[in-house]
Amino acid sequence: MSIITPEELNLLIEQTYKVEKEFNELKASYAHLQDTVEKVVEFLPNAVWILNSDDDTVFLQNSHARALWKLLKHLEYKEEDYELTFEQQSYLIKSSTYQDKIMFSATDITEQKRKENLATMGQMAAHLSHEIRNPIGAISLMSSTLKKRVIPENIPIVEEIQKSVYRIERIIKATLMFSKGVKADKKEFLWSDLQEALDMSIEYYGYSKEITFHFPKDDFMIYGDKDLLEMLFSNMIINAIDAIEADDEDDGIIELIHKQEQKEHLFLIYDSGVAIENKEALFAAFKSTKVKGNGLGLVLSRQIAQAHNGDVCLCEGEKKCFRILLEQ
Repeated sequence: MSIITPEELNLLIEQTYKVEKEFNELKASYAHLQDTVEKVVEFLPNAVWILNSDDDTVFLQNSHARALWKLLKHLEYKEEDYELTFEQQSYLIKSSTYQDKIMFSATDITEQKRKENLATMGQMAAHLSHEIRNPIGAISLMSSTLKKRVIPENIPIVEEIQKSVYRIERIIKATLMFSKGVKADKKEFLWSDLQEALDMSIEYYGYSKEITFHFPKDDFMIYGDKDLLEMLFSNMIINAIDAIEADDEDDGIIELIHKQEQKEHLFLIYDSGVAIENKEALFAAFKSTKVKGNGLGLVLSRQIAQAHNGDVCLCEGEKKCFRILLEQ
């Protein structure tokens, strides 16, 4: 039996400490690597799951994945990327394998899909609008001629035709503007000029109830695109008329208040009509709760206001009101 000398013992102890040090360094390096991987996975904008392939338990996931834990049950491993609709949201699913792990990622593409659908709908609507524009123009011209020739008793019928044509023309104009985008050609003009155009729009639109209108009495200068702002305010007023028409009362009130604040025009429009049911979908294109609506009025109104460095939004409070802000 050989005897270990003190020198050999000291060398063995030194080697043991060295191995322990290297092990601790390796352990710390692994912990750092694991922490880095977890932080990288957490930093990713999409939901990421890493599963153990033998029992499908979660090895690693980020906070986005934890929030979508119900979605994980519907994921399938596939060679190619695929789309999945879950709880009215659209996701792009990617999957891959590495050794004994299965990796899934889910990217929310709901907004992208919505924009694609809107673009498609806008193109279709623009095409239809172009096709309708010519016959509508002919009907409008013939109704004007017919009104001069019919007997007085039939004039209200022709006027009703003209009002219906006017509504179709508004829809065509709004659809084409939505498909092309809103661009403002700004010039100075008086509110009274715009008021005159709004009065004409109200007259052509037509309504069955007794509605009282309160508009700004004082005249003031506006720097903007008169045609676009006419569409904005006529959209808001016609929405108010429709709300009153849908109400159980026999009459109603529409009030448009103007305030000048520093370098901005602030308009508040109130009406006594029915309350707004779905406030979340107010400014969603092609969504309307109105029988007469095409779902573009408020969307375009907001885009027109934004083209004038402003906005359109619903007022907070009990009284039904819209807030229109325009740059002076």
